[in-house]
Amino acid sequence: MTRRIPLRKRLLIRLLIATVLIAVCSVAATAWLAVETITRALREEQGQVLAEDMDVLARLSGHAATHADWKGIERTVRELSARTGRRIALTTTDRRTIADSAPPGTSLPPRAAATIDPLHIDTYTERGAQRGGIDPRVVGPYRVTDAERARLEKLALIRQRCFARNGYETAVVRTPSGRPVVTDHDGPVAGGQVPDACADGLLNTPTPTEEKALADLSGRARACLDRRGVGPSTPMFATVDVTEQRLGTRYPMGKIASPADREAVREAEGCVAAARRAQLDPYVAPVAELFLGGGDPTAVRFDMSPANKAKVVGAAGLVLAVTVAVTAAVATRLVRPLRALTEAAQQPPELHARVPVTTRDETGILAAAFNELAERRERLEVQRKAMVSDIAHELRSPLTNIRGWLEVTRDGVVDPDPALLASLHEEALVLQRVIDDLQDLAAADAGTLRLHREPVRADELLDQVAAAHRVAADTAGVTLRTTTDGTPWLDADPVRMRQALGNLVSNALRHTPADGTVTLAARRDGDDVVLEVTDTGTGIDIADLPYVFDRFWRAEKSRSRRTGGSGLGLPIVRHLVAAHGGTVEAASEPGAGSVFTLRLPAAEPPD
Repeated sequence: MTRRIPLRKRLLIRLLIATVLIAVCSVAATAWLAVETITRALREEQGQVLAEDMDVLARLSGHAATHADWKGIERTVRELSARTGRRIALTTTDRRTIADSAPPGTSLPPRAAATIDPLHIDTYTERGAQRGGIDPRVVGPYRVTDAERARLEKLALIRQRCFARNGYETAVVRTPSGRPVVTDHDGPVAGGQVPDACADGLLNTPTPTEEKALADLSGRARACLDRRGVGPSTPMFATVDVTEQRLGTRYPMGKIASPADREAVREAEGCVAAARRAQLDPYVAPVAELFLGGGDPTAVRFDMSPANKAKVVGAAGLVLAVTVAVTAAVATRLVRPLRALTEAAQQPPELHARVPVTTRDETGILAAAFNELAERRERLEVQRKAMVSDIAHELRSPLTNIRGWLEVTRDGVVDPDPALLASLHEEALVLQRVIDDLQDLAAADAGTLRLHREPVRADELLDQVAAAHRVAADTAGVTLRTTTDGTPWLDADPVRMRQALGNLVSNALRHTPADGTVTLAARRDGDDVVLEVTDTGTGIDIADLPYVFDRFWRAEKSRSRRTGGSGLGLPIVRHLVAAHGGTVEAASEPGAGSVFTLRLPAAEPPD
C-alpha cells in the first residue's frame, strides 16, 4: 500500500517554499542595497557639486575683491570649467556677458546660481566674511606699504615673544592688507586682555596709510551720523585691535554720546558700514551674476515618494510572481519522473517494470540507471533459474549413474569388478569437481576467498600449468607451448593462478581440434603483467562473447558435462583474477581461435 506523503514534506512544496524565501530575501536585499547605494551616491554627488560650486564662487569672488574690474577673468573661467566639467558664465546684472565657457550665442540658464558682490556676500557660506557682509579679501586703501609691513612684522614678533614669556602660545598671521596679526587659533589671546608687560601700544598704532584710510572713513561716517542726528562724543577709529583679522573689527569704532541708546548704536553701525562700502567700492569689481551648468542650483535629492514606493513594490511583486511560476514549472518537471520511478519500484518484482527516459538531466540519468538495474535483476533472475536447473542436471547425471550401477550390483546382475569400480570412482570425482567449483564461487561471492600472495615468476608459472596438462594435450593431439618476454614477476597466489590458467587451458584443449596449438604467453606491460592463453580452435561467436564468464553458460546448449564442461570454469577464472586486483578479457574470431588475456599487478624480483 502506498504511504501518503504529508503535504509539508513533499518535494514540490519544499522547493516552492525555499524558492519563495530565497526570492523574497533576494528582492529585499537588492532593493535595500539599491536604495542605500543610490542615496549614498547622490549624497556624495551632492557634496561634490556643492564643493565645486563653492570653489568656483570663491575663486571669482576673490578676483572681484582684489581687482577693480573683470579684466582677465576669461582665463580663470575657462580653467574652472575644464576642471569641473560644467559651464560657467559670468554676466552683469543686466545679463551682458562678461565671460562664458560656452560657445558664443549659447543661451543662459533661466536663473543665476549666485551673485558676486564682494561688498555684500553671504556670511553663512563665505568663510571669513565680515559681520557686515564684506569679503575679507577686500582691503582697498587699507593696504600697508612694504616699509610699513616690515616695521609691523618686527613689532608683531616682539609682541609674540612677550606673550610667550607670559605663558601664551600665539601665532603671527598676515592679513590681506599686509598687517600682521598676533592671534590664538583657539580664541582671543589671553581672553582679550593684553598683559601689562606687552601693552606697549606700538603694534596698535595705525600706520600712516591706515590713518589716512581711517580718517576718510571717519569723515564719511560722521557725515552720515550728522544727517541722522547722531554725533560721536570721541574721535572714531583711534586704535587697532591686533588680534582681529577682519577689516571691520580690526579698527574698532569709538564711543558715541549715549551708549545706552540702542537705536543710536544701530544708527552709528549702519553709517559706518555704509561708509566702509562706499570707501571700498572703487577698489572692487562691479556686481556680476554667476551661472553654473544647467542653471538649477538646487541639489539633487533622492525622494522615496508614494509613486516610487509603488514602483518598487510592484517590481518586487512581479519578480516574486515570476519566480514562483518558474519554480512551480521546473519543480513539476523534476517531480514527474520521480513519481514514475516510485510507481515502477512499487510494482511486483516479477514484472521488472521500466520507466521512460524523457530527459537528459539528473532525473533522466536516474531513470536510465533504474532501467539498467531492472534489466540486470531480470537477467540475474533468469541466470538464477538456469543455474538451479544446471546444478540439478550436473548432479543428477553422475548420481543416477552411481545409483544405477550400485542397484544392479546389489541385485547380483553385475559383478563389482575393477572396471565398474573405476567408473563409479570417476563419477564421484565429477561430483567432487562440481562441488569444489560451486564452493569456490560461493567463497568468491561471500568475499572469503583466501589468497596467499608472493612474488611468482611468470615463466615458471606457465611451465607448471603446461606440465600439468601435457598428457591431456598429447592425448588430444594438440601442441601445448609457452613463451615469455623477459622474466616478469607477479604478486599473486601461485595455487590460485595455476587454477585459473588451468581452467583456461582445459577449455582451450577441449575446443581445439587435433593438430591445433594452445599457447601460454607472458610479458611485462608497465605496472602490470599480461598473461595470454591463445588457441587455434573453433572460436566463439561475437554475440556470445559478453556471456562467456556467466555461470553455467555454454556456447552449445546441447553439450553435456563431458563435452561442454560445467560452465563454471570461466566464472571461477574471473573471480580469481578480480581477487588479485586484475582483469580478464576474451577475444575470439569464429574458426580462427580465441584469446583470453589476464592483466595482473606486477611485482619486483625478490633479493
